[in-house]
Amino acid sequence: MTISDSPARVLRLARRRGSVTRREVSDAGIHTFTLSRLVRAGALERVARGRYRLPDAPITEHHGLALVAAAVPKAVICLVSALSFHQIGTQLPHEVWIALDRRARRPVLPYPPLRVLRFSGEALTAGIETHRIEGETVRAYGVAKTIADIFKYRNKVGLDVALEALREGWRDRRFTMEEINRYARVCRVERVMRPYLEALVA
Repeated sequence: MTISDSPARVLRLARRRGSVTRREVSDAGIHTFTLSRLVRAGALERVARGRYRLPDAPITEHHGLALVAAAVPKAVICLVSALSFHQIGTQLPHEVWIALDRRARRPVLPYPPLRVLRFSGEALTAGIETHRIEGETVRAYGVAKTIADIFKYRNKVGLDVALEALREGWRDRRFTMEEINRYARVCRVERVMRPYLEALVA
C-alpha cells in the first residue's frame, strides 16, 4: 500500500459502512492524518468525535438518532424519541431523549439537543432493540418497554401521552399483553398501569 492510495481506501470504507471511525482507518493500516486531509478537501465530513462520513450520504428522518448513536454508542433512545421512532402517537420531540447508566458521563453534543435520563439495572438493559440508521447502529427500546417507561415518567411527559401510546400500540398490535406486563414489572408501574390494561381488554 502507498500513501497515495490511502484517501481512496478511506472513501471506500466510508461508502461501504455508511461512516468510518479513526480506529477503523487505523486498523486498516492507513494513517489517520488521511482523515484530516479528506475533511479539508471536503471529501469527508466529521459527524462526531472520531467518526466521519461522506458529505452526500443519504440523510433520513432519523438523522438526529444516527448522530447521537455515533457520538454516544452506549445511549439508548427512549421515551418520547422512542415513541416517535416507532411511529406511535403524535409527539414530535425537539430533543433526542436517551437513557444512560447512572455512572456514565453526561455527553456534550453541539447537535442535536439531548434530554438525558439515568436508568439502572434491568430498567436500563431490558427491551433494547438495534437498528441501522445511516450506517450507524442505533439502540432503542422496543414498543412495550417504551410504553412502560412513559408510564414511569408520566410526570415528565404527561399521562395523556402514555394513554395515547398504550391505546395506539394495542390497536395496532405492536405488543402483546404478556410483553407489556413484563415491562410494567421491570419499570415498577404494574399498579399504575393495571386499570388501563384491564380497560384495553374489557
